[in-house]
Amino acid sequence: MYVKDHMTSEPITVTEDVVISKAVELMRKNQFHRLPVTDAQGRLIGLITGGLVEEKSGAQNTSLSIFELNYLLSRMKVSEIMIRDVKTIQADVFLEEAAQMMIDNEIAVLPVVDAENHVIGIITEKDIFQAFNDLLGHRHQGTRFIIACEDHPGFLVGVTKCFAENDANLESLGVYHSQSRGTELLVKATGAISVENMSQVLSDAGYHVTGIAQTMADGTVKHFPGV
Repeated sequence: MYVKDHMTSEPITVTEDVVISKAVELMRKNQFHRLPVTDAQGRLIGLITGGLVEEKSGAQNTSLSIFELNYLLSRMKVSEIMIRDVKTIQADVFLEEAAQMMIDNEIAVLPVVDAENHVIGIITEKDIFQAFNDLLGHRHQGTRFIIACEDHPGFLVGVTKCFAENDANLESLGVYHSQSRGTELLVKATGAISVENMSQVLSDAGYHVTGIAQTMADGTVKHFPGV
């Protein structure tokens, strides 16, 4: 998965001479909390966020009335409070690199820029969460099997063969590790598949199913015990 597949393309931006009240109105109207700041050629020069506006204007701790605060924000320009040292990423980078950059820098947004630093997109932690759910098929009808995974060549081949021989189409696969349970394999399968029958097939083949979750057509999820 690439950043370009999950970013918001051609995001709304502002220039540094825009007053803060206008930037706040744009964020409120479009229901987002960050705005890239660009020069006249569309190159990134800063970033403004809803939290930054509150912090720099003292909106949470001020004794000013709402009218006085609005007047203040209508006089201040974006350039006075924007973040200038902005972490960015390019569109062809793997999505996990964007996620790691956010974690390492404790940030929730990355403007996406081209080689000349023009803003071509924006990606947020919410986009990362959505990509994670899409990857695992959380909202798609089908059944997820969690299988205790042995660390040897051919394990995955054997598991997928069980599904293929029972007309189950594999939508997604994932291997993850935990300190308490060790390595586990997640298999998301669709098609005319019976939870009971598939569980028995896996058990008979020597695989330990530790959990099952089935997503219905209406999006509800039913959980089954492992076998």
